[in-house]
Amino acid sequence: MTFEPQFKTLVDILEHSTAAYAGRELFGTKTGGRWVWTTYGEFGSLVERFRGGLASLGIQRGDNVACVANNRVEWAVAAYACYSLGAAFVPMYEAQNPKEWEFIIRDCEAKLLVAANDQVLSKAKGMLDSVPSLKHIVLLDGTTNGDGRVVTYASLVASGKKADAIKPVPADTAALIYTSGTTGNPKGVILTHANIAYNVSAVHELIPVGQVDRSLSFLPWAHSFGQTGELHLFFSIGASMAICEAVDKILDNLAEVKPTVLLSVPRIFNRIYTAVQTQIAGKPKAVQELVKAALKVTAKERTGARLKLHELALLELVDKVVFEKVRGRFGGRLKYAFSGGAALSREVAEFIDSLGIVVYEGYGLTETSPIATVNVPGARKIGSVGRAI
Repeated sequence: MTFEPQFKTLVDILEHSTAAYAGRELFGTKTGGRWVWTTYGEFGSLVERFRGGLASLGIQRGDNVACVANNRVEWAVAAYACYSLGAAFVPMYEAQNPKEWEFIIRDCEAKLLVAANDQVLSKAKGMLDSVPSLKHIVLLDGTTNGDGRVVTYASLVASGKKADAIKPVPADTAALIYTSGTTGNPKGVILTHANIAYNVSAVHELIPVGQVDRSLSFLPWAHSFGQTGELHLFFSIGASMAICEAVDKILDNLAEVKPTVLLSVPRIFNRIYTAVQTQIAGKPKAVQELVKAALKVTAKERTGARLKLHELALLELVDKVVFEKVRGRFGGRLKYAFSGGAALSREVAEFIDSLGIVVYEGYGLTETSPIATVNVPGARKIGSVGRAI
């Protein structure tokens, strides 16, 4: 059967989702101690206004726009504004060596840089003189100090400039994602609209995620897994993303935003596993023994074996006494955990799965934009990376 993707470009996703889910919550950010949500409709308006601002700076079809910023609403606004101008988005990390920023900006001949703050600006401003292609820096937070080549995001959004959306073709370049490779300078992977949009469309047909779902976003969108598997996928289905304050705030933020889905690399799952094991170790000895017995039962259940009545009763008891409270630390609604980027320890995967949080492992590469294989409902085996999508 021929695969017919729901989306052929990222602009298809933009137009579909901002119209279909206009009133729904999209991005959550913690401001002044509380979570504030940007709706799909508000996001669409921001993209439209920032697109006009970029066009006024000369950004057009075929240009490359670089970005040094962590996950934030403005990151997504800038990316989708670029897609809908026919420009490619080139994301980098705030923690990256500025020499790598300069190499990437020079290598892709970026015309404009989106900079997160004054700290990034101070390290990158000299590139306006040293990199011939770079003409402007857009500053998300901070001051321009009167340099006409540096403009603020807020001023572009408020400028009222208009630019019609361009409909890219699937073969147009949407993103350049630079990976460290094994030697030498970063290597740029050219990803077309079709590469990413077809990947998103394929996952739609395989993974049980929908409009009611919410993630806590801490995987960097500058990485292919976080960008496609979370940002573009969740945006395309009407789901919501709370943007994590910091890595050391993950457990606190999980409890606050109550996500239903967690996308992560093994390092974070290992941290969660350790935290839960510490919590269980603080329970009375009798409770610890019950947990051990329950884990044996869930292991038996994973083999497909039929459980006996006393085993079912044990699981119900341990779930009520222990596992429900553990899930409560993560907000109480977590249903699925998606792991990629490296091999997840079987012990950790089975433990999380036993808590009642279904673990799906997958495999991919930046060059496959990125999902190549994944476990899916009805075809799931812990310790494997599933079938080709």
